[in-house]
Amino acid sequence: MIRTLAAFALAFGTLTGCSTKYIPNTDVEDTDENRRIIAFCEKYRHAVEDKDISVLYNFASPDYYEDGGNVDPGDDIDYAGLKAYLAGAFQDARAIRYEIRYRRIMREDDLIFVDYTYSASYRIPGTKGEEWRRKVEDNRLELVPYQNDYRIVAGM
Repeated sequence: MIRTLAAFALAFGTLTGCSTKYIPNTDVEDTDENRRIIAFCEKYRHAVEDKDISVLYNFASPDYYEDGGNVDPGDDIDYAGLKAYLAGAFQDARAIRYEIRYRRIMREDDLIFVDYTYSASYRIPGTKGEEWRRKVEDNRLELVPYQNDYRIVAGM
């Protein structure tokens, strides 16, 4: 009888104790810190959709630097370049729909990497009036802790 109960307890513990819980609609483990990170990223996502330049710029760290994913320094953007981009080319979009599927959160020293897949639909001026464009891609936001929140150092 004791062996049967022990085997049942072991099997039940294996089935229930090892299951990882995920934040709904993500592939990210459900922890308090991960929920705070995703909440910050959702504020970022909404600021993109609202084209809220001041919020986006305030979310950027003064150490912001984006290398464009290649060796060409001509498309690199630093903190000042980000401000110019947000006030310039970013404003060309007439409407933006920005959806994010969070895939993974990793930490390395003081950096937090948020890997996600986004679907961006946006309306811009074209040769025949306004036209809709759509882009689906993987991206990574690189965050650093800042006071009780975060700041983005790359990936906008």
